[in-house]
Amino acid sequence: MQKICVFPGTFDPLTLGHVDIIRRALPLFDEIVVAIGINATKKPMFSSEQRQLWIEDIFRTEEKVSAAVFEGLTVNFCKKIGANYILRGIRYVSDFEYEKTIADANRTLDPDIETFFLTCEPKYTSVASTIVRDIIRNGGDASLFLPEIVSHSIQSS
Repeated sequence: MQKICVFPGTFDPLTLGHVDIIRRALPLFDEIVVAIGINATKKPMFSSEQRQLWIEDIFRTEEKVSAAVFEGLTVNFCKKIGANYILRGIRYVSDFEYEKTIADANRTLDPDIETFFLTCEPKYTSVASTIVRDIIRNGGDASLFLPEIVSHSIQSS
């Protein structure tokens, strides 16, 4: 049985912290689907199509990584694509408390889907999409927090 993992999030925008988690998770899974969740309560800065293109471009040489857009429960998306694992990145203890609550709910909804937590590299603990969006909205230079492809794309638009 293939070990297929879903890394869900909004990735608005994809940051160096996200890329770090994906790269370090590669040896653990046969396939990682970076799943861009559509949340009706959130107003993203970048379209889901743009976010998917960034992920596909960054990981174009890594056949184990793909990107998809989904709506609804993460566990339902996992079932749809045959994934038994969910990957989440942790920066701080407060992230763990929040993520554990979600993992517990997912386990209740489907006990066959296991959540893995990876802590991010210390240099990425301050990298959050929310902060990056705020920097961009206020005309600051967010390039220190973003993959080059994402940074260049934002500066070109």
